[in-house]
Amino acid sequence: MELMQRYLLDTNAIIHLIGGRLAAPLPAGQYSFSVISEIELLSFSGLSDQDEEKITELLTLLDRIELTQAVCLEAIKLRKQKRIKLPDAIIAASAINRDAILFTNDQALQTTGGLTTQSLGLKPLS
Repeated sequence: MELMQRYLLDTNAIIHLIGGRLAAPLPAGQYSFSVISEIELLSFSGLSDQDEEKITELLTLLDRIELTQAVCLEAIKLRKQKRIKLPDAIIAASAINRDAILFTNDQALQTTGGLTTQSLGLKPLS
């Protein structure tokens, strides 16, 4: 039995997915998100009710990665070694802890050692 590849969607990946900006469909696999992305997405001050509903609907389809002790310890290690922002460190640590490929267009995360990332092809802005 072949295991499905695990993916974790960074906040920017979720925004591009909901906005219909992806140039190609996401590959088959098990998808998750960090609780940090949920906070970032739903706390945006200019969020419309319609966008909040779209975000909430999408998140219910994905696995939610909580801020566990293992994720905390990995985030601390990343912050010490790479000096990346705390939310990015928690999202990266969530992907590492889950042994998942992180879909992100964040340059800082794409160069974080110990983390497997994949950037998203985007449609041009019209």
